[in-house]
This record gives sequence, structure tokens and C-alpha cells, in this order.
Amino acid sequence: MKKVKILNLEFDNLSKREFLENLQSGVVFTPNVDHLIKLEKDPEFLQAYSISDYNLCDSKILIYASRFLGTPIKEKISGSDIFPAFYNYHKKNEEIKIFLLGAGKGVALTAQNKINQKIGRNMVIATYSPPFRFEHDVEQCQNIIDMINNSGATVLVIGVGAPKQEKWIYKYKDSLPFIKIFMALGATIDFEADNVKRAPKWMSEVGLEWLFRLLREPKRLWKRYLVDDVVFFLLLFRQKFNLFRKKDRKDDSRIWEIVDRL
Repeated sequence: MKKVKILNLEFDNLSKREFLENLQSGVVFTPNVDHLIKLEKDPEFLQAYSISDYNLCDSKILIYASRFLGTPIKEKISGSDIFPAFYNYHKKNEEIKIFLLGAGKGVALTAQNKINQKIGRNMVIATYSPPFRFEHDVEQCQNIIDMINNSGATVLVIGVGAPKQEKWIYKYKDSLPFIKIFMALGATIDFEADNVKRAPKWMSEVGLEWLFRLLREPKRLWKRYLVDDVVFFLLLFRQKFNLFRKKDRKDDSRIWEIVDRL
């Protein structure tokens, strides 16, 4: 399977169709620009990515970046697009039984009902919307593990935001022996429940989905998009001209010091 490397991460260069045809088991992450920046600064996040079997490009900006590097990625495959494609692809596959973990109280249950109604069978068999900071509560995490193991699910879709969801899978994957497919899909559960509005298709296709989200949540997202992620373009130029990482480790450290003060 061909890989495309951008900064410190290798992406699987697959079309959506190729991915669905290949996926039998494994861990699926959908990295975007924000992930790449977090991977530069968060060793635990980088460690979590070490267990990923599929890294799907969830960013039109990264599609443009791959072309700039001369190694174009075939297709943007966001979590919110791949999940409905996945459950429709497996519509008649009785072995696919999904557990939804994430979103606010009652949202995952709404998503469950909507998906099952569309599919015509109970493909989503259980859900749980965890409390804030659940990942720091060992007892709460064990209860979640027990719920998943007792549910009969073979697929876990977790949507609690990065890097929390990827780290949780890394930490507890081996405690979930019946789960064959792990998918970390961010706000996808909210989208399926119609709890959060998606960006218009045209904005997503031209790479302006970030602007839509920024305008909706400026207080929460301004630093991510206007400060942290801007550094991505500097690092991309360094990769293009073979200056990335090894030669500029000290310079990179100074960059992050400046960014963290903002």
C-alpha cells in the first residue's frame, strides 16, 4: 500500500472505495493539519499513532500540501464522510455491529436511531456519551470497557476529539478483544445526530471548512487555526527543501516557545 509522508506522519494513499474494500480489521485515524501540529509537540499522541493501521487524509489543505511535495494524495477522506460510507457499504453485513462512544448526553442515542432507521436494521447496537474528563477516571474507563465488551459490538466508533480519542484507543485497545475495527472520528457522531451543522460542501471541497468552523466557534478555535496551524506551512516548506526536523530541531523549539506564549 502506497504511503505519502507529510512532516512526521505517513498517510495511506487510498480512495474511499479502496479503503472500504481493504478494511477488514484495524485502527483507523483521520489526521488533519491540527493533528500534524499536535504530533510535533505531544509524544503521547505520537505514540498513539504508532498503532494506527490506516491514516486517512481528513483535510483539503493536506491534499494541496501533498501536491506541493510532489506526492499527491488521491482523495480527502474525512471521518464524517467515511462513516456513512462505511455503514452503507456494510448494510447487509450482519457481522458489523457498532458501538458509538462520544458526543453530549443523548446525542449518540439520537445518532443510533437515525443510522438504524436509514440502514433498516440495528447495526448500531449500543451507545454511551461519557462525562467530561472521563479519560482521567480509571473506574469510568473500566465501566466503558465493560459496556463495550458486553454489547456484542465488533466496531467501535469514538468521537471525543483529538488527541483524546486516539490516546484512549491506544491505552485500552487490548482490553477490547471483540472489537475488530476501531475508528476515531471526531465530531462524526454529532453530525449523524444532526446536532452540529457541517460546512457547506463547496467550502469543504476548496479547503475552507476550517473557516466555517472558526466563524461558528471563534473563541475556542482562533488559536488553533490562526496561530498553531500557521506553523504547519513553515514546516512544510522545510520538508520540501529537505530542511525539516533533523537540521532545525533547535529552531523548531524556539518556534513552539513563541507559539505557546500566544
